[in-house]
Amino acid sequence: MTYLDSITPVRTLPCLAEPGKMIVIGKPARMLEEVLPYLATLPGIIAFNPEQGTLTFRRQPGFLTIQRDQVYITQVKDVQEGLELLTALTESINAVWEHRQELVAVTASKRTPRPLDIWSLLPQTNCKQCGEATCMAFAVGLLQQNRTLNECPLLASDLNLADRRVALEAML
Repeated sequence: MTYLDSITPVRTLPCLAEPGKMIVIGKPARMLEEVLPYLATLPGIIAFNPEQGTLTFRRQPGFLTIQRDQVYITQVKDVQEGLELLTALTESINAVWEHRQELVAVTASKRTPRPLDIWSLLPQTNCKQCGEATCMAFAVGLLQQNRTLNECPLLASDLNLADRRVALEAML
């Protein structure tokens, strides 16, 4: 049985984060609150609020936010890509729903790490070996996926920082 027939595009907006691209807003054919806890088990989740019925994924590029009654996809190049993404999302939602017995529904909130969360686990030496002026700038780069943990030589070489590296890998 199919959970969702379709997600209909209802509006596009200019994407402020990426000039020349757009945000596509879609309306699902039915409310999504039943499937959201199962979708929250997927990789790439950066925030989930079960009380508000909001789930956000990181996608390359941009973000995908699913609410009970709307979907927002950022940094879409054109209407055709938006239609393709909405169709793919519909198929993904149906696949997750079909396999929900194999998943453990997420019931707790999850939020994306903030730069300070990342910075607190970095060496905080501001050594510039990663190419950034400060460890805080490196933390922001990690969150934006412009940097990788391997670019911090201290995290890679100092065994005393191994537990921090593991925590950062799990967080990111």
